[in-house]
Amino acid sequence: MHRMSARHVVVAVLPLLMVMGVNTAFAHCEIPCGIYDDEMRFEMIVEHIVTVEKSMNMILTLIEQERIDHNQLVRWINNKESHADEIQDIVCQYFMTQRIKPVEKGEDVKYITYVKQITLLHHMLIIAMKMKQTTDLTTAEKFRSLLEEFRAVYFGGKK
Repeated sequence: MHRMSARHVVVAVLPLLMVMGVNTAFAHCEIPCGIYDDEMRFEMIVEHIVTVEKSMNMILTLIEQERIDHNQLVRWINNKESHADEIQDIVCQYFMTQRIKPVEKGEDVKYITYVKQITLLHHMLIIAMKMKQTTDLTTAEKFRSLLEEFRAVYFGGKK
């Protein structure tokens, strides 16, 4: 029986993946490359929050119309969901799994900081979920407040 080499497998599979339209992952990879831009991630989250707020406002505007444009309503709802998902991805895939390193329990400052960071990130995930569930603009305000609190703890007063 003929065994295919790794090169043959790549040559055979690559065109299939290209034809199938495999989505490109925009999140930071999970390879420990050491290339991180924390401030950019904060800026990305802020941009997603602004987009969620705009989506919420457009949804609220559309549902007040005498004749609701359901197509536009669905598009704004999907947009809100998508950007809230992006926030959750950055919080989980970037900060929780790559940037925040576990610290052994103790009374030292590192452990206290670790617990505060993880707690804030968990709250951010919950608020991002609530942003998907509702058009209540106070959820976006709450998220922005948590993000600034996390930024202060994360950078420890320095950038």
